[in-house]
Amino acid sequence: MKIGFLFPGQGTQKIGMGKDVYEKYEEARKVYDLAQEITGMDIAKISFEGEEEVLNETKYTQSAILTMSLAILEILKKNNIKAEMSAGLSLGEYAALVSGGALSTQDAIKLIQKRGEYMQNLLPEGNWKMAAVFGLNEEQIVEVCKKVNNGFVVPANFNTKEQIVISGEEEGILEAEKLAKEMGAKKVRILNTAGPFHTEKLQKSSETLKAELDKVEFKPFSSTVIKNLDGEPYSANDDMTEILAKHIVNPVRFSKTLENMLNNGVDTFVEIGPGKTLSGFVKKEKGDREITILNICDVKTLEDAIEILKS
Repeated sequence: MKIGFLFPGQGTQKIGMGKDVYEKYEEARKVYDLAQEITGMDIAKISFEGEEEVLNETKYTQSAILTMSLAILEILKKNNIKAEMSAGLSLGEYAALVSGGALSTQDAIKLIQKRGEYMQNLLPEGNWKMAAVFGLNEEQIVEVCKKVNNGFVVPANFNTKEQIVISGEEEGILEAEKLAKEMGAKKVRILNTAGPFHTEKLQKSSETLKAELDKVEFKPFSSTVIKNLDGEPYSANDDMTEILAKHIVNPVRFSKTLENMLNNGVDTFVEIGPGKTLSGFVKKEKGDREITILNICDVKTLEDAIEILKS
């Protein structure tokens, strides 16, 4: 068994996420308490019983998702369950870096608080949207974006070979939706996000975050982590600050990430955090390989996964 951990990104959040894990496990409560101490935000309350509009604000969303993922990760660690490879979608990469030993839990919480704030507060003026396009390949999506006349639209997340997220101005996204359907897209879904993420429009956020990243001491990797920037493993010589600053202004290469994990023999994928989005991506990308996909989002799925992974 070769285990790969996957950590979700923004858009998977929902009220109540992580509540039963928090109530049952002391390890989880300690992570939420640490997150509140560091950020000054009651992430447990925001996640478990807050208002949906508040949880959906980027500055809260990112911290809430990260905290849930790290809380579950601590319980897995206690059970001596570790991954040989880890990856995360967008903000999930920070949890993957904790899993891979390169980033402390405390530093991940600090950085994601700042990242969420900057990505929310340092946006240029405008109405921004993101949308997932199903059924078109990379070349077709690039063509759709080039054809848009009413505003800025670019590819942002290459999730699978035929599920790609576009990001940009609202009018442009709506035009791209029409163009994509004319080109044969099966479906276009507007996402629950609030900015032109993973585009050049976040350049100011990127530069400001870089100053925070410069304060962090990254450690040697204890296991392999695949980066979003190019879908390749981090190396010991990588400039982590530069990569993570570029992370928010460049597309997420998640399809390539999964391809790399599969080609390196990962046969047991464990998604850690809210939702089952990444598990769905694995199913689409695995081809005819025989693999196990586990999703940990509550006490039952956590305990089921521990039993399977320990056996």
